[in-house]
Order: sequence, then C-alpha cells, then structure tokens
Amino acid sequence: MTSVSSEARPFRASDLGTLALLAWLAPNEVGGGSTPCLLACSLGDGPEGPQAASAAAERLLKDMGLPAGGAPVDGTTRPSLKVSMLVVAGQIVLQMPNVSSQVTPPAEWLRAVQERGWAYFMFTTRICPTTGPRRPVEGAELAAFASAPETTGAAAHVYLPARSLRT
Repeated sequence: MTSVSSEARPFRASDLGTLALLAWLAPNEVGGGSTPCLLACSLGDGPEGPQAASAAAERLLKDMGLPAGGAPVDGTTRPSLKVSMLVVAGQIVLQMPNVSSQVTPPAEWLRAVQERGWAYFMFTTRICPTTGPRRPVEGAELAAFASAPETTGAAAHVYLPARSLRT
C-alpha cells in the first residue's frame, strides 16, 4: 500500500519547471510615467506537473521570507533580500537561491528601470498559461493573467532594486 506524506519536502529547482519572466510597463495612477514591472511564474512543466510547480514556488518564496499574498516588501531597504535583479547588456537576470532566469525586456522598460532604480517584482505561485512548449502567453492574455486577482493574490510583491555591473 502506498501512502502520501503530508510533510513538506525541501525545495528542488527542477520542480518549478520553466521559470518565465515577463516584463511590462504599468502606467502610474499618480504623477504620470510608467512603473517597470516584472512577473516570475512557472509554466508548470516540471517533472511532477503543475501542482508540484506551484508548491515549489510557494516553498521557494517561504524560504526567501517572501509570503505569497502579503504586503509589498521594500527590497531597496533590505540588502539581505534573497532575490536580486541584475540589469546588464539589455538583459534582466533574476537570481534567487538555486534559481536563476533571464529575459530581454523592451527598451522602454530598461529606460524606466534605469530612471527609477527599481522594478515592481511579483513572483506568483499561480501557473502561467502557455502558448506552447516553454512559451508564456503574450499581449492581451498576458495582461489578463498578470492583473488577475488569482495571480496577484498568489504572489509575493517586492520593490526590487536594479543592480548593474560596475566597470
């Protein structure tokens, strides 16, 4: 007879599957301009499937001290934060314990993050819908996914400082 353990197993990066990074600009409600936003989410294509990927994302967030659904964390005042964003050569490199991912954001996003010095980062435990193998949704579908209460409520929210290489 097989039984399922209720004990949480340790985080394994492979359980996340493909980690998608989605960058966009959100219009500011006050003062005009735009806020650079970055969303991290699993495509649910890990070896154990979407439910395990969601659980792995939740474990990773908990291990980093970033509760899903909690108030935004001001990472600009927390140098010990276990997530960082490097912006270099037109790329975003997101680094977390045992996980690293990168994406090429739009030029406008890069200008906005350079101007502000930070991006509004969300890491959701909700699985991103895909348009095919390893390809997250785009356009209107992406906007609907990123702004859905099911996505934002299942996410850790961080004002994440943009770091760069110093020459």
